[in-house]
Amino acid sequence: MVNPWLAMEAGADPVERTRTVRRAHAAFLADGTVAPPVRRVVADSWRRSADAHAAPDGAAPIELDEAALSAYREGHPLARAMPVFRELLGSFAQDGAHLLAVCDPQGRLLWVEGHPGVRRSAERMNFVVGARWDERHAGTNAPGTALAAGHAVQIFAAEHYNRQVQRWSCAAAPLHDPRTGRLLGAVDLTGGDHVASPHCLALVQATARAAEAHLASGVPELGVFLSTLGRDEALLVLDGERLRLGRRHSEIITLLARHPEGLTGDQLSVLLYGERERRPVTLRAELSRLRQLVGTLLHSRPYRLSRSVETDLDAVEEALAAGEVRSALNAYRGPLLPSSEAPGVQRLRGTLADRLRSALLGARDPGLLCEWSRTPWGEDDLEIWEALVDALPERSPARSAPLATAHRLRAAYGLTRGGAVGPPTATRVATSTQPPRL
Repeated sequence: MVNPWLAMEAGADPVERTRTVRRAHAAFLADGTVAPPVRRVVADSWRRSADAHAAPDGAAPIELDEAALSAYREGHPLARAMPVFRELLGSFAQDGAHLLAVCDPQGRLLWVEGHPGVRRSAERMNFVVGARWDERHAGTNAPGTALAAGHAVQIFAAEHYNRQVQRWSCAAAPLHDPRTGRLLGAVDLTGGDHVASPHCLALVQATARAAEAHLASGVPELGVFLSTLGRDEALLVLDGERLRLGRRHSEIITLLARHPEGLTGDQLSVLLYGERERRPVTLRAELSRLRQLVGTLLHSRPYRLSRSVETDLDAVEEALAAGEVRSALNAYRGPLLPSSEAPGVQRLRGTLADRLRSALLGARDPGLLCEWSRTPWGEDDLEIWEALVDALPERSPARSAPLATAHRLRAAYGLTRGGAVGPPTATRVATSTQPPRL
């Protein structure tokens, strides 16, 4: 079976492949259809890029200025792994044909290293530190697609969604925290057609694993960690073993993690199904299946977790409690279990989003407000857009775009300037669904 993550099979003609994929790319932009020889991973990425309104031309936005980048990079976990990246990929980065790049989970480039001539060439498409190279902002590309797909991947020439990037090829692999399983970012090798060779993808994958092993060497205890933000299915890391939970099990573990004292069957049933839809028999069956996955982590009478569980939700709340709004925003990967309709989860999801939004509105930092407005959960948030307009200097050229967006949203919501702020966002709707008090 052909490896779907490889850009080209052995012996393929790169010139012919570029020609056929470029025709397919033009057809996709024209009518949304995609056909072989476009790989499925690329076709899926093109569709995500189109749905996010990524520009097929233009440059990736630069989100971190020099001051913000320096402080953020210094405290980032991947700073500890840079010696590994440089040792394994540094010779490529200095050969005059490649670039080594490392990005964070949002696709923001934190390090871009290589021969000055290659870096100058890459600058023309904003492949520079501080730029945002996730699919939403830069379309299909190796680091962005590796983050979205959760797998090492090569992107060859015309497979890039943005035409300005199609003279380049790249290979990237995601990196995870060895203790928590949390996504830390991705490592990327960018260059010419030769980057599409199988050994380049293998090298990048091996580098990512070596970096994770290096990070693990300083971790004394693995423990239990739960990732739920921006995920429909939670990731539970139990003593180094990564378990992807089903949706109902994700809800149960999330609720029990928030109630370390434990919950009775009736209490848990209300939080999962609501007062009118209690399902004790169904719940017992779900808990039995969950216990088969997590073993002694799950106790009963009352239902509780036998060990302390650290969650990504905790990281956001701790940053907010400390007044560190930037850290809270960086830790917020999206709404908690966004597709969950469990009343208890909806309450947690809405409360967290409202706390973070309130902190952003209170900080009145244009950079933070702009970053929230660029997310899927913030792009229609009228209050944020109006706060961004107010936070920018009146004569600033950067004010015109958010002002236009605020006017468009007010019109869409049927509001006048003196009226109330826009209708509830998805997160606010979730907040209004309150389970009974326990």
